[in-house]
Amino acid sequence: MSRRVRRKVARESKVIVVSGSCPEIQDEISDLKCQGIVDWTSLPNDTVIQLLSCLSYRDRACLSSTCRTWRFLGNSPCLWTSLDIRSNKFDANMASSLVPRCVHLQKLRFRGAESADAIIHLQARNLRELSGDYCRKITDATLAVIAARHELLESLQLGPDFCERISSDAIKAVAHCCPRLSKLRLSGIMDVNADAINALAKYCPKLTDIGFIDCLNVDEVALGNVSSLRFLSVAGTSGMKWGVVSNLWHELPNLIGLDVSRTDIGPSTVARLLALSQNLRIMCGLNCPILEDDTSFSASKYKNKLLISLSTDIFKGLGSLFFDDTNKGKNVFLDWRNSKSNNKELNEIILWLEWILSHTLLRSAESPQQGLDKFWIEQGASLLLSLTHSSQEDVQERAATGLATFVVIDDENARIDCGRAEAVMRDGGIRLLLGLANSWREGLQSEAAKAIANLSVNANVAKAVAREGGIDILAGLARSTNKLVAEEAAGGLWNLSVGEEHKGAIAEAGGIQALVDLIFKWSSSGEGVLERAAGALANLAADDKCSTEVAAAGGVHALVMLARHCKFEGVQEQAARALANLAAHGDSNTNNAAVGQESGALEALVQLTRSPNEGVRQEAAGALWNLSFDDRNREAIAAGGGVQALVALAQSCSNASPGLQERAAGALWGLSVSEANSIAIGREGGVAPLISLAKSDAEDVHETAAGALWNLAFNPGNALRIVEEGGVSALVELCSSSVSKMARFMAALALTYMFDGRMDEFALVGTSSESTSKSVSLDGARKMALKNIESFVLIFSDPQAFAAAAASSAPAALAQVTESARIQEAGHLRCSGSEIGRFVTMLRNPSSILKACAGFALLQFTIPGGRHAKHHASLMQNAGAARVLRGAAAAASAPLEAKIFARIVLRNLEYHQIEHTI
Repeated sequence: MSRRVRRKVARESKVIVVSGSCPEIQDEISDLKCQGIVDWTSLPNDTVIQLLSCLSYRDRACLSSTCRTWRFLGNSPCLWTSLDIRSNKFDANMASSLVPRCVHLQKLRFRGAESADAIIHLQARNLRELSGDYCRKITDATLAVIAARHELLESLQLGPDFCERISSDAIKAVAHCCPRLSKLRLSGIMDVNADAINALAKYCPKLTDIGFIDCLNVDEVALGNVSSLRFLSVAGTSGMKWGVVSNLWHELPNLIGLDVSRTDIGPSTVARLLALSQNLRIMCGLNCPILEDDTSFSASKYKNKLLISLSTDIFKGLGSLFFDDTNKGKNVFLDWRNSKSNNKELNEIILWLEWILSHTLLRSAESPQQGLDKFWIEQGASLLLSLTHSSQEDVQERAATGLATFVVIDDENARIDCGRAEAVMRDGGIRLLLGLANSWREGLQSEAAKAIANLSVNANVAKAVAREGGIDILAGLARSTNKLVAEEAAGGLWNLSVGEEHKGAIAEAGGIQALVDLIFKWSSSGEGVLERAAGALANLAADDKCSTEVAAAGGVHALVMLARHCKFEGVQEQAARALANLAAHGDSNTNNAAVGQESGALEALVQLTRSPNEGVRQEAAGALWNLSFDDRNREAIAAGGGVQALVALAQSCSNASPGLQERAAGALWGLSVSEANSIAIGREGGVAPLISLAKSDAEDVHETAAGALWNLAFNPGNALRIVEEGGVSALVELCSSSVSKMARFMAALALTYMFDGRMDEFALVGTSSESTSKSVSLDGARKMALKNIESFVLIFSDPQAFAAAAASSAPAALAQVTESARIQEAGHLRCSGSEIGRFVTMLRNPSSILKACAGFALLQFTIPGGRHAKHHASLMQNAGAARVLRGAAAAASAPLEAKIFARIVLRNLEYHQIEHTI
């Protein structure tokens, strides 16, 4: 739609035409048509009204202010007979602004106590239907005033959440003020007494449908006096006196449908009601434990009456009750819609059934119980899907919410029942839900998107969603101005982005930009939408290409803003995780540096390591770990108090999850690459907690703790601290027993640093008594360390391969030794020039064990194909290491392992030199 300046228009019949006195406008429109652009001034009135009817009331009001023509059309009574104010904040000022448009308002849906208080300001005297949810704070006074101002009210529904502050007094006020009331459905009333019910019976003669649902107490005798009742629901209501019910309710002359689902009704009461009620056609008793436990009870003997229970074939039972054609009944609700029946009683029954089933199924899904799996898979999923076709908006939304809820097993850990999810998919539910998500009704959009999001936890369902075009739909909904819609759409993208195959599609659909925009749009409110948007971006940032797009879309600034300013722990955790993933592609893009350069980013992450929430601490430490691979970031983290914060974190996480332990040790490992930081970590008390973490049962924690201790051990003072804190035995244990080859390798390297002689000089500084005690302890520790270093190297030393390499200088023999000795993950380690120089110097150490280990380490660092092999080869060539290596390879006194390793390293250096010249 392209808007152009209109200087003069005339209204003729129902078509907007351009006045002949303005030929320039006609020329402009003709030009637009030639370009294939439709000008809105040429749209017929009825088309404009149809378009306006598909918008929320706020958008409708905004468009009505664009020009006189649309103002006239936007105020058409047909657009304002129904109003849904749930999506936006609705207060007295907003209500007053809508007064001129609400003269003919007949149907209103609202949400919450503030909206309820504002309803009277609409001055909608012709209101017939009122429906509200989130009603816990609505008071008697509010409801009484609403009833007094809307005496033409015919339908009042509040729920499904509990109306805890509404009492029988308010019900009496409704009865006195609304004589035309025909439908009253209230949830969670504490006490519905006889006075209130008798008032309804006396003053509301047209009252045919009552629902007192999930109430604590309802007067059964009084209900038996409401002779006008055709439909009655007491689903979920506790404390019912079923003896009184069985003696009185069967006398209700007009009762057609009775809902006693989720109660403790027994088979004797059911039998009596079915047998004695003259007009009763349907009794719904879903999820009634006492009734279902009596397997001997059967309601099939009651002709032309149906009991709906968990054991009932519901579609078949309803089909046989209402349709003669035996081919029908597979989906009675669809059959009824297709039949376009003129049977008033049947239409009333089906509409009531849809309502009570949607309510009961949702409540059952919200309170999962044992023994319902078979029902959900065989009937529940199909019922909910069928109800999404209902003409009743609230039924559609509840059914979609039910589909979102009944699959969930563990909400906190995002676990769903795969059987139930695939039952939805098997019955065509994915395409149906995507169609609902594409609806113009925002309430339905949000509930359908929620169902798609939850179902997409299942990988097969996620693929089906993507295959049916769901990613484009969700990316579109994420741009919604309605926070609830955007939140659920972001949740869907979060779950879909778990699959690697979906990340690119989300980016192509514009999902990344939509998610980033959500953060800026709702930065000051909306915990749910922010957490979902950040979570989706975190998943997407794990992909290299998507990571770049997240940064280009402004994601770094958005995520840092959340980390700095948002107080919700769930949002903090996902924002930190997203920043960690953005920083994890250091070699392939500039995001690592970009995050560090964003104002306040590093300080915010350091602060988050002190969070009381373990998940937040874990992700913040993970982000600092990744960011520390950048030299400038590493020093900035330390300058921002990162050393102290991470040491404190390591000290506090001995009993924490392996994930937190791994990241705490990993962040210290990353910082300790700098010798200044390494010394600071030692002085701050970081050695002891790292030793403790090295004793963890988790393999990943072994690696990060060993890596940090390896870096720390480069400094003689830290090496001595490790000995004094009992770290030798911990490193020996890692070196000999860890499942992780990398942990064993780095533990061995830490031990070589500690006992190559430099620590001895440092240890001798002090009083003579101190020197003696340290010397004794060092001797014992040295023997234990060297023994285990030797054992570690020998594990990777195949005697036959070494013998062949010793007897021949053929490349094949050396290659065989290389392959048997290779630790694949060691190729990811990056050493500084001083570290490489220390291993080269170690080749001249008097200890044959240290010579062999130094050669083994240099071999790992220079194997062609390693991530940093070229870097290490360049450092060694610049330092003249080749001369030392040739000496080690030719030394008669050197152990065979050291000689062979030195020859292989020389060969590796030659390879990298040739590759460099090419």
